[in-house]
This record gives sequence, C-alpha cells and structure tokens, in this order.
Amino acid sequence: MNEYLITFLGIYFLCLFKFIAGPLLGYAAGFGLWEIVAVTVSGMMTSVVLFSFLGEWFKKNWTLITRKKAKKFSKKNRSIVRIWHKFGIWGIAFLTPVILTPIGGTVVLTSFGIGKKKILITMLISSLFWAILFGLSIEKLLEIPFLKKMWT
Repeated sequence: MNEYLITFLGIYFLCLFKFIAGPLLGYAAGFGLWEIVAVTVSGMMTSVVLFSFLGEWFKKNWTLITRKKAKKFSKKNRSIVRIWHKFGIWGIAFLTPVILTPIGGTVVLTSFGIGKKKILITMLISSLFWAILFGLSIEKLLEIPFLKKMWT
C-alpha cells in the first residue's frame, strides 16, 4: 500500500506540471484506466485551481520581480491570440493538456480575464476528455516504433 501511494503521489506531482506524465507513468506503473484518469485529472486540476486563484497575484508580482521588457508580439503570443480569437476559452482549454502546460493554460485564461468558475469547468472537461483518450490509447501509442524505441 505504501509503495502504491508513493507511486500515485509521485505521478500526481508530475501531473501538476506536465499532463502527459499521468497516462505514461500510470501505464508504466500498471494502473488501470480509472486510476490513470484520477491521477492525471487531479494533478492538472490542482494546478488549475492554484493558478486561477493565485494567477493575478502571480502575474502582478512576477512582473515586479523580472522587470524585463518582454516582447509583446512574439510568435508564441501571436499563436495564443489567434487560437483565442478563433476558438475562445474552449480552444485554450482543449489545447492546454496537449500543447500548453496546466499552469500555462490557466495563466493564459486568467490573463484574458476569464472568470475562475468558467476556467475550472472548461479545464475539468478538457482534462477528463484527454485523460480518458490517452488512458484508452496509451498502449497503442507506445506501439508506434519511434515511441516504442524511446520507451524501451
């Protein structure tokens, strides 16, 4: 039981920062589908909750600490704004687990002025969708020769 709990918490901690760690490491640890979904979604949603409530404070204090003039129109910023204009909150939430990190997606939505409740709901739906999809297909994904070579 202790080994299981340590493994679960370790994967949970990694999911705070990188969503894909949940399905990959959960599969490697021998977790079932619902264990993979639980650890992945709980890790991502912990980050989303923390950064949606601390996002404004973090944004304000981070700019005071860095004081570096960041490029306003970088390639990355243009891509995010393009996605925002095309798909809105659902586009950012949908891409957060796959391309952005849970922290990055939450900070982006917070910076666009989206309410906390809306962020939590859209990110929860997105994380459930991707966790179930990855959980169901992780075995097949790891059969791709490139990924199989990296995994073994």
